[in-house]
Formats: sequence, structure tokens, C-alpha cells
Amino acid sequence: SPRQLFDYLIIIDFESTCWNDRRKCYSQEIIEFPAVLLNTSDGEIESEFHMYVQPQEHPLLSEFCTELTGITQVHQVDDGVPLHICLSQFSKWIQKIQKEKNIIFTSGHSSCAASEGKLCAFVTWSDWDLGVCLHYECKRKQLRKPDILNSWIDLRATYKVFYSRKPQGLKGALQDVGIIFAGREHSGLDDSRNTAHLAWRMIRDGCVMKITKTLDKVSTPCFLLAFGLSVVGSHNLFVYLWNLGPSYKEFYC
Repeated sequence: SPRQLFDYLIIIDFESTCWNDRRKCYSQEIIEFPAVLLNTSDGEIESEFHMYVQPQEHPLLSEFCTELTGITQVHQVDDGVPLHICLSQFSKWIQKIQKEKNIIFTSGHSSCAASEGKLCAFVTWSDWDLGVCLHYECKRKQLRKPDILNSWIDLRATYKVFYSRKPQGLKGALQDVGIIFAGREHSGLDDSRNTAHLAWRMIRDGCVMKITKTLDKVSTPCFLLAFGLSVVGSHNLFVYLWNLGPSYKEFYC
């Protein structure tokens, strides 16, 4: 296989509040924050981060949300932490693995080799997790988002280009390369692990992982500009897209 630009990948797949009623144009909030660290040289998952997050704007989960994600009110989100605490704990985990494994992060599209450390990048399935969900929740709540979360690899877009076919969701993408989805769909941690397995398979097939998206300091997706929506109000469109059904992430690309 060709030499990878990144020695490590951190795969993230959030779960958020959701409603089946299209009339409820509520802002989405993260309720599950998972991350898995993949070694690109051997395919091993070397570390994991996982927390349940308490939604503050709409603290009660809908039945639809619990059925879709498997996340319960009493034993999970009520025992979770607010997002700002979760981000703080996530940053501590990042610092820990940086120290233990000599990991460094590059900014933007930089792909230059760094002899002083092991290069690492974030991976998501579509741009939704970091480009929409976390981005706009932090804006609404005026939270400081770690700068390292402003660039990532969209594995869905990478898959589409590398294999010259459009995947039918994460499960379909796995099936297309002969991997059975392990665990529960729409469990953030299970989705992250399965995305890591897919990334490793793509690496073995010769795909070189590269940054596909970098957020500017003021970033508005182009189709929002076409709709004439402001950055502040744009999350309502994503709420609407969510309410189109469980395939909400498939729209955003």
C-alpha cells in the first residue's frame, strides 16, 4: 500500500437529539460523543473516548430519538455531562494520547511530513458531525471548540471517489467491501468503530487518506448562501433535514 500521510486517525460519530415530527424545528444537541484512535500501519484501535452528553436546550429525549439511537433518558443522558464539560474531557484525552504516542495535528490541507511526531487527522462519515452538528451547537452556546476539530477527512466522500461508487450509508459501504457491520446502527461508538474498520480496509486497498474539509473562521456551507440563510439561523435547515428521516446525514455532503 502507498505510504499514508497520517500515522493515526481519530474517528468521530456523534448522536444528537432528534424528532419524528417535522413541525418541531428544534436545534440538535449532541447526546453521545465517541472517538476511536486508529493506527494506520496495522489497523489497531489503540484508544477510545466515550461520553454521554446532557442536552440543555431540550433536555427530554423524544421516543423517536431513543428508538433510533438506543440512548435512554434515565441511565445515559441524565447521567451525562453538559457539552462544555465533555469537550474539556475530550481535550484531556487528546493530550493524553499526544503524550503517550507522540501525536501531532496539522492544520488545514498541510500534508508535509513531520519528523518530530506522528501525524494525526480526524475522520467522519460525511461533513455533518464536525461541519454542522458540533459547529453550530458551539456557536449557539458560545463554547470554545478545539481548533483541531476544524479540519477532517470525510470518509464517505473519499469512499465515493476511491471506489467510483456512491455508498448506501455506512452499513452499505461496509457490505460493499465484504465487512459485516458490528454492533448497533446509530450507536455513536459502534458507528465510530465500524467507520474505523472501513477506513482500514480502504487503506489496505491503497487509498491514501487526505483532509477533505477545513472550516474557515466564518464558515457557511454554499447551499445555505443559496437559500439566503444567516450562519446563526442556518441550523434550522439542518433540523428540517434531520426530520426528513434517519438518513439525515446522507443529505449533507
